Amino acid sequence: MAQPDSKKIFFENLSGAGKAIAVLTSGGDAQGMNGAVRAVVRMGLYVGAKVYFIHEGYQGMVDGGDNIKEATWESVSSMLQLGGTVIGSARCKEFRTHEGRLKAAHNLVQHGITNLCVIGGDGSLTGANLFKEEWSGLLNELVEQGLIEADAVQKYSALHIVGMVGSIDNDFCGTDMTIGTDSALHRIIEVVDAIMTTAQSHQRTFVLEVMGRHCGYLALVSGLACGADWVLIPEMPPEDGWEEKMCQKLSANRAGMKRLNIIIVAEGAIDRNNKPITTEYVKNLVVKCLGFDTRVTILGHVQRGGTPSAFDRILASRMGVEAVLALLETTANTPACVVSLCGNTSVRVPLMECVQMTQEVQKAMDQKRFEEAVKLRGRMYDNLLLCILCLQSNFNVAVLNVGAPAAGMNAAVRSAVRVGISEGHKMFAVSDGFEGFYKGQIKEVKWGDVGGWTGQGGSLLGTKRTLPAKHVEKIAEQMRKHNINALLIIGGFEAFLSLLELLTARGKYEEFCVPMVMVPATVSNNVPGSDLSIGADTALNAITTTCDRIKQSASGTKRRVFIIETMGGYCGYLATVGGLASGADAAYIYEEPFDIKELQANVEHLTEKMKTSIQRGLVLRNENCNENYTTDFIYQLYSEEGRGVFDCRKNVLGHMQQGGAPSPFDRNFGTKISAKAMQWVSKKLVETFRQGRVFANTEDSCCLLGMRRRTLVFQPVVQLKDETDFVHRIPKEQWWLKLRPLMKILAKYKTSYDVSDSGQLEHVVHNRPKDSDASVAM
Repeated sequence: MAQPDSKKIFFENLSGAGKAIAVLTSGGDAQGMNGAVRAVVRMGLYVGAKVYFIHEGYQGMVDGGDNIKEATWESVSSMLQLGGTVIGSARCKEFRTHEGRLKAAHNLVQHGITNLCVIGGDGSLTGANLFKEEWSGLLNELVEQGLIEADAVQKYSALHIVGMVGSIDNDFCGTDMTIGTDSALHRIIEVVDAIMTTAQSHQRTFVLEVMGRHCGYLALVSGLACGADWVLIPEMPPEDGWEEKMCQKLSANRAGMKRLNIIIVAEGAIDRNNKPITTEYVKNLVVKCLGFDTRVTILGHVQRGGTPSAFDRILASRMGVEAVLALLETTANTPACVVSLCGNTSVRVPLMECVQMTQEVQKAMDQKRFEEAVKLRGRMYDNLLLCILCLQSNFNVAVLNVGAPAAGMNAAVRSAVRVGISEGHKMFAVSDGFEGFYKGQIKEVKWGDVGGWTGQGGSLLGTKRTLPAKHVEKIAEQMRKHNINALLIIGGFEAFLSLLELLTARGKYEEFCVPMVMVPATVSNNVPGSDLSIGADTALNAITTTCDRIKQSASGTKRRVFIIETMGGYCGYLATVGGLASGADAAYIYEEPFDIKELQANVEHLTEKMKTSIQRGLVLRNENCNENYTTDFIYQLYSEEGRGVFDCRKNVLGHMQQGGAPSPFDRNFGTKISAKAMQWVSKKLVETFRQGRVFANTEDSCCLLGMRRRTLVFQPVVQLKDETDFVHRIPKEQWWLKLRPLMKILAKYKTSYDVSDSGQLEHVVHNRPKDSDASVAM
């Protein structure tokens, strides 16, 4: 692995010595909060600060006493996989009063606490900001009342606040995702998938109510993820006469041999007159107009329950660490900030800017400026809405899967087909990748043919690793026979190689002079040009769930260490990020070479931990990390060196990582990225259509669409060649390697952590709609 750049700022330069940090969870609970608490505690202790739990949220801060307890490394063990919040949460009316905040300030000063990590919603964070603004005045009052010494005012002169948003509704502006949202989507999709089986048996219509009093994110995304027929959300009420349109859509789908209908309703759904749209109203409407057997399911608090998803564990861990770094760097003049997620990047944004933007959304909705409300929610929300509107609504375009199957491929195919049809194209599906292509396994696919595909795992089209170079002449013949004007390839590293081969073939076969685009889909997440691939999140959840069960199997027994082998080829993404999500002690990967000395050091480190209160250890190994240090070798080494302290077990997870229904993230990522790819295809077809034919032979007409930090970017595949290690089938630079120190820090190792990307306070004002947009809305 490359040596750290001396110009970068490293974690050792930041010290928490003499600082006291307190963490609390407030308001409603959300899965993943425990992961954030754990990360704050361990990162705080790691930098030498004292860390305190504040139990029962602001109520515990006001009451003081045993509600404020010092945290230890061991006190946050085995909590990463737990839902809810183990330190408790409560709504506190007393903290809203000046007297209540005075009590809270007194309790904090008694413990020397001047740094707060607040995990909650906009109300909790607004209260924290008010507390910060009043802090110096509160201390002066405490001195006047004789409750603290005069020198305490100078010693504890400033209160520093960093927030993390824990809310399943994803209703906070300034972040793409809040802690708990992805887990709530998992609960919703589990229920929808179960309901769909019974609905198909009886040809029923189901009306599902999901949470979201003021925000329709859960309804919107779950609707995309399950292929719902209709979605009703607060921010975008349906136009007058929507009842008739909805019934026509349901009737048309049923006539197209679809045996069930799914309607998703956010609990805060309204019409254009701000009148609530209830599930009972929708049910009665369907029964009256269509006579369909219709049932209502209200999911309620089941959406808040269960274990956090892999995404939420990783998000919470990253945010918790970033929150501590923000507190270490803060000054008396630094405004309270919120640690947020923008694309795939952790950022800090001013707390009150986010709160004000969130309040503006509600104000716009109250004033019936609904289009503006959507714009204010942010770019991602706007794109999701456009995506679902398009899915609810010439050229010949072929779509195919290439490489190993990955959960979410079917959602991507469905999205491509329906977006393509809605834009006037004829869509052709190719079975079995390029092997099926040269054999002529190509047929036109209609709107209804991809119904119900979103929740299906694997590849319904079939997929093979066959590359096109050996059969390029026959493939060109099939392109000519079916008059294919564009290609959309969904797959992994083989898909990337295929595009390069087709680009080369343009010199000999004009049939390949058409727009071609690739969407990355592989559990290995090893495609150059993209931080994330469809299928990787589902694989991570499979790994995390399995690791949870494996660790639980040792509960109550003697101390035990598990050696787990993951997939990924030479790419260590699954081992690293899966290790972070499951609380692993080590993860061995190809990208970070290791030797017997490091193995021995890891064993000794784990042995020391096992001699204390730690009962279970977890070590992950990427399948191709080292040809000599095999899973068996590592298992035998740990077994021998840990003799008398712990025993070992090993597990090879194998192809279970590729199977199963796609996670909500993969369903939605596949839908969104594939829709964007089809929009690019449409644009390129128009640009390259000349004299009655499509002719595209420039580099930018053969692209890969990938997630790069914060945005989806189209990149010519030829430009990605220099970024690729073709021998080991991985990108030369991989963003997730920066997460490896986090895993080690949280496992109590001393290591360097690059914070050169941290410390930049950003603003959310760029999410405001332009004047022209606002005027149209009004």
